[in-house]
Amino acid sequence: MSPSSDRLSLAALEHGRPFSERHIGPDAGELARMLETIGVGSLEELADAAMPTSIRSDPADWEGERTPGSVDSAPPPAATEAEVLDELRALAGSNTMLVPMLGLGYHGTITPPVIRRNVLEDPAWYTAYTPYQPEISQGRLEALLNFQTVVCDLTGLDVAGASMLDESTAAVEAMMLLRRVVKNRGDRFLVDADTLPQTVAVLRTRADSLGIAIELVDATSELPEGDFFGLLLAAPGASGALRDHTDVIAAAHERGAQVVVACDLLAATLVTPPGEQGADVAVGSSQRFGVPLGFGGPHAGFLAVRQQLARQLPGRLVGTSIDADGQPAHRLALQTREQHIRRDKATSNICTAQVLLAVIASMYAVHHGPSGLAGIARRTHRMTAVLAAGLVKGGVEVVHRDFFDTVLARVPGRAAEVTGACRAEGLLVREIDADHVGVSCSEVTTREHLAATWRAFGVGELEVADLDAATKDAVPAALVRTSRYLTNPVFHRHRSETALLRYLRTLSDKDVALDRSMIPLGSCTMKLNATAEMEPITYPGFGNLHPFAPESDAPGMMKVIRDLEAWLVHLTGYHAVSLQPNAGSQGELAGLLAIRAYHHSRGDTHRDVCVIPASAHGTNAASAISAGMRVKVVRTTERGDVDVEDLHRVIGEVGDALSAIMITYPSTHGVYEPHVRKVLAAVHDAGGQVYVDGANLNALVGLARPGRFGADVSHLNLHKTFCIPHGGGGPGVGPIGVAEHLAPFLPNHPAQPSAGPETGVGPVAGAPWGSASILPISWAYVRLMGVDGLRRATLTAVAAANYVAARLRDSFPVLYTGPGGFVAHECILDLRPLTKSSGVTVDDVAKRLADYGFHAPTMSFPVAGTLMVEPTESEDLAEIDRFCEAMIAIRAEAARVESGEWPADDNPLVHAPFTARSVLVGEWTHPFTREEAAFPAAGRAEKIWVPVRRIDSAHGDRNLVCSCPPLEELAEA
Repeated sequence: MSPSSDRLSLAALEHGRPFSERHIGPDAGELARMLETIGVGSLEELADAAMPTSIRSDPADWEGERTPGSVDSAPPPAATEAEVLDELRALAGSNTMLVPMLGLGYHGTITPPVIRRNVLEDPAWYTAYTPYQPEISQGRLEALLNFQTVVCDLTGLDVAGASMLDESTAAVEAMMLLRRVVKNRGDRFLVDADTLPQTVAVLRTRADSLGIAIELVDATSELPEGDFFGLLLAAPGASGALRDHTDVIAAAHERGAQVVVACDLLAATLVTPPGEQGADVAVGSSQRFGVPLGFGGPHAGFLAVRQQLARQLPGRLVGTSIDADGQPAHRLALQTREQHIRRDKATSNICTAQVLLAVIASMYAVHHGPSGLAGIARRTHRMTAVLAAGLVKGGVEVVHRDFFDTVLARVPGRAAEVTGACRAEGLLVREIDADHVGVSCSEVTTREHLAATWRAFGVGELEVADLDAATKDAVPAALVRTSRYLTNPVFHRHRSETALLRYLRTLSDKDVALDRSMIPLGSCTMKLNATAEMEPITYPGFGNLHPFAPESDAPGMMKVIRDLEAWLVHLTGYHAVSLQPNAGSQGELAGLLAIRAYHHSRGDTHRDVCVIPASAHGTNAASAISAGMRVKVVRTTERGDVDVEDLHRVIGEVGDALSAIMITYPSTHGVYEPHVRKVLAAVHDAGGQVYVDGANLNALVGLARPGRFGADVSHLNLHKTFCIPHGGGGPGVGPIGVAEHLAPFLPNHPAQPSAGPETGVGPVAGAPWGSASILPISWAYVRLMGVDGLRRATLTAVAAANYVAARLRDSFPVLYTGPGGFVAHECILDLRPLTKSSGVTVDDVAKRLADYGFHAPTMSFPVAGTLMVEPTESEDLAEIDRFCEAMIAIRAEAARVESGEWPADDNPLVHAPFTARSVLVGEWTHPFTREEAAFPAAGRAEKIWVPVRRIDSAHGDRNLVCSCPPLEELAEA
């Protein structure tokens, strides 16, 4: 028999279908239909028409031309999922897993399997977006309300946010909050010398640019003379010391200052909380509530305040309001504080949270309940007390009598020897100096670990049971907590795994995440977060690493870090990359701090003006203020471009005070600005630096590199372009790439010298490499795609956006286009004419889309009354068409309002969305049918029911409820 003429070779069959073809939604036939609708013959033709040739990189340039001294290395050719997972398993397995007893705010913990499997590994939770559309976000909003309740109850304060980026940056936010509210007390901020060293370092980094003087003080002695606006205390301290701060807090209040306490949530189940000691603010981390160490993150920090400070709270705040039927419903409260509204007047540049990790921490509390948490705390404390007793019995001096989970041992001249002996026993402890060693206990500490520690200290074999019987607790009686906490039924009714499993499923069913339908959010890039990319973050070899472990313990993790740095350098054209910033906002800040430090190194300390286009992301202005800069706004043209003439006017006005310009490219208006090089040149000619916001890098990768077309620094949203999921509004990573002259001013870290240059600006996050445990996601994405796959993804994203613009242009005008009428990777639909003709608002359309089974696009940003749509490369044509047909159908519904068939105040649009209960009422008095309300013709085949009607946000802001009510209030109700 002769061979078949269409038989494929072994090489063609060996690896199967490339991963890029699964990541990219449209197949060849679908793409051809899309291109025909757009009016171009190929993806390359579209790129040539839409993107200025002046910024394009020559394809040959992607082969790896390296800047001398840079880490530039082109990503290897695309690998299969099996190959990538094998590589990552090997890398994780190469890390040394010591028992984490180093402490410093990072502790061993056990993630209950029911939470790991049904939250951390569940796309219903990790692919969700920020809950700006609350009617389809009730599940994660409830989980965040639980988190806020946990924090409020355990800190003894009134209001807590929906999580911060980490403990160290939460302390910075608390410092900035107190500076805003405490008047006429100078610019001095006192910090307990026993505060976590990484927190002190981050405070110093941020204080330097804000004109705040940080002064370390001994919290056990009298406060220094002179004015100060705030005081930060540690409870317990980095040394483990546990102190009653009531008197020093009162003394600070008498001096007109306010007080922050950095506390431990687990300790607060046993120890009098900060609020009961008089503190105004509490900060900390919820990491030990079931969130893996992960070499530093992501972990949900927290910030809680007394009631009077609630409206000064930075970041996100979940509150409870009512819906159109008067039923309780959750939503984000007090959003007028946020950056996109207040810009440089915002309370903070933080525009995200650590939602997924806050959900895990909240469910850890739900799973264990107050008695379970207290049990874990008591066991942790008893382990520590017995450990200390054994050391004392063996002749080792224990420095502090009162402590919770950390023992400070004095071993004159023997610290290195003891820590080495601990390593030999498989324990990671802290060498503080030549004479002192710190040892911390946690949920994972065992009797065997105590015995191993005693051997390492040379105290011999001791009997744990005997010591336990003879040893008192080390929490002083005056500090023992007597108040109740977590009294709400949610922390009591889910004791069995069955109950908790059903609770988690009930909550996730109330949300619309990427696992249920397309989320076409412009500027947010809700693309596929592939399972193969997500799986490695739960490998123990990555998850169980302490962030301050020696690099020699983490060769696999360090290879992921170094590879990703090198690949990002190559893809962006910059000289160096720092992965430390743990959010896009922190990347902005780090980039601006690098620019500031560069100017200062040249003696140009007067350069402090940051020019920002009117169309820019709101975080840009807030970050510039946080970096100690003044903001000047430059106009944009009717086409949405930076107004070059006005830019020259502003540059002339500020003169040699010009520090930088921040632009987004492609622009926030969704176009490739053709004159971008003129903008960059104008700023450089005036001595300024160019910051290109990388929020829209999804439209550049593989086509153009900011570092090659003239930019000096960019932050990259790995949770957008490089596939780390949004997780309900966090986690994220916002690394920065910089040109060679800015590389000496990247972030560094006191605990890990290789985390940044010695001349760096200091740390901007608590951990040396930020949220390191989720970096394998982006590593896997780049490794799976290769440069060719990444380039095709960019081209397909641009095609998808132009296809949506072409299909919807007759129904909704596309507000901005570039030359030839093309958009970049997103398009802005102008609903203002529709509102004028029918009264139907952008809010009405956004809420109505939920009845069609879709999450709304970005609403009223960057232009009020518009929707910004970004379909991404991951959606296939069928899903994109479903969205387009839903939008066209909604326009037809609006036409019935325009014609008078439906009254302006009684139509499906103004009443949307509809719950099942709302269409099952006995009497139906509307001029449209129940079916038209709940089952619109272009809706999805699988109906997605919203759990609540439209929510009254104004009511919620007037009646602020930000935590679950206690049992007493429920009983009264």
